[in-house]
Amino acid sequence: MITGVSGFLGGYIADEFLSQGYLVTGVDRLGKRVVTNSRVTRHETMAIPSAEFNSLLNESPPDLLINAAGCASVGLSIANPALDYYANTVMVFELLEAIRLQAPSCRFITLSSAAVYGNAGVLPINESQICKPMSPYGFHKLQSEILCNEYTKIYGIRTAIARIFSAYGPGLRRQVIWDIYRKSISDEPFQLMGTGNESRDFIHSKDVAIAIRILAERAEFRGEAYNLASGKEVSIRQIANLLLTCLGQGPNARFNGNQDQGNPSNWRADISRLQSLGFVSAIPLEEGVQGFLTWCRNVPLP
Repeated sequence: MITGVSGFLGGYIADEFLSQGYLVTGVDRLGKRVVTNSRVTRHETMAIPSAEFNSLLNESPPDLLINAAGCASVGLSIANPALDYYANTVMVFELLEAIRLQAPSCRFITLSSAAVYGNAGVLPINESQICKPMSPYGFHKLQSEILCNEYTKIYGIRTAIARIFSAYGPGLRRQVIWDIYRKSISDEPFQLMGTGNESRDFIHSKDVAIAIRILAERAEFRGEAYNLASGKEVSIRQIANLLLTCLGQGPNARFNGNQDQGNPSNWRADISRLQSLGFVSAIPLEEGVQGFLTWCRNVPLP
């Protein structure tokens, strides 16, 4: 079962499990992304919590519930912390409680974020590093992880946590690569936020989905966290110049020197824990950016 199946990563995760022969039940309150496959049972506009969801869980208990629902915006979490809290923390509590009461043998994976680390003092960042969130989004994701550990240690629910770094790919209409593309096709001169020396660890959405499947098949499910990333640090200047070069504009990215509130300066993940389960990143950054641009050219701007 995948909650948030109509969202950006939820759809990729569904596609990956379907490609490996799994039966998938998709739950979403929006019902806006079409996952077309005869092995998907979709429940659109289903609220969580609700008696309808509890009945679904009780009558057709899944082997695994993957929570891909929630908000994924630092800026939105600062502007509207209540909305972010309910989407990223309360939602996890409701899912864990529903599992406890309706399907206690069901395992649980929740999609968390590297935002829980904040500004890491040492790179690469491993999962044992002390978490120091810088935004409501990071704090709320960290609280959801604590809930997973609570339900594992007290109620025996088997949980695992996926700390996703900078995911990108076709379908994503936010965050740095989309923002660079949107500004680059404008007729107006533009500058990007920051100095360009900030860095991220980018991972393609298809690689995220593969990593989630590997966790489903091989994780310990003792409340442990796994970094989902490529393990490579890329500066924002590098990714901007790569994208602009692919667009035929040349490596001429300019930056305004202003920092975004709540965003850390530099990220690179230690992915040895994920690699020990057999994960290998399949999509190089250059290939992923080209594919993303192909998608961008074929979708209308908002």
